[in-house]
Amino acid sequence: MDGNYTPYNPRTVEEVFKDFKGRRAGLIKALTNDVDDFYQQCDPDKENLCLYGFPSEQWEVNLPAEEIPPELPEPALGINFARDGMREEDWLSLVAVHSDAWLISVAFYFGARFGFDKAERKRLFDMINDLPTIFEVVSRKHNARSSGPYHRSNKSKSIPKMQRALDPQAMMNTKGSQQQEEEDEDVEEEEEEDEHADALCGACGENYGSGEFWICCDVCEKWFHGKCVKITPAKAEHIKQYKCPTCSSNKRSRPS
Repeated sequence: MDGNYTPYNPRTVEEVFKDFKGRRAGLIKALTNDVDDFYQQCDPDKENLCLYGFPSEQWEVNLPAEEIPPELPEPALGINFARDGMREEDWLSLVAVHSDAWLISVAFYFGARFGFDKAERKRLFDMINDLPTIFEVVSRKHNARSSGPYHRSNKSKSIPKMQRALDPQAMMNTKGSQQQEEEDEDVEEEEEEDEHADALCGACGENYGSGEFWICCDVCEKWFHGKCVKITPAKAEHIKQYKCPTCSSNKRSRPS
């Protein structure tokens, strides 16, 4: 956590709105003026990361709070995992939408905690609603830059694919290559099934079953049923380094 940030509890509508505006300004700064720094900090090879905004108009990328339940509602978890899997503008817009939701949740958390009545809640919402959302600010900013050198190296490589499609001989070669790849994959799957036939799930202790989705911890190298550790194949595609629940519990704690 930012060493310059001292937690406080706003108790009036005006104080909650001031807190909201400060956090909002920090998040907008991360997604616009400081976007290059923010992009670099959201390394997909790191653990689940969150984007925090502070009343001091500062921002921080950090691990989620260790406390359960946390002192305040937490931002979206794992924003770094999707960074290289989407266009940069789309990824930033997604983070912006989640940041808007987080700001609202924090503001109305204070409202509930300190007993705002119906009129106070409505006044707080009206004050917030008079401001453009982070998503709106970020979208306008990046649309204005869309004609410049904004995209990074994770752009899709669609041009070479189009060129191959226009070449009949290349199309034939590609088709044969794809067929060979499919055959190789079938062989690999059979070998994997044989290899893991005697494997035991590190969570439930049951054997590997044909067709089941398993995932291996990159730290302890134990195998787990996806359903036992709540990991789906779709989610696994965005995980650069998987840590099982036991190894994850040993991760470093966030600085206070």
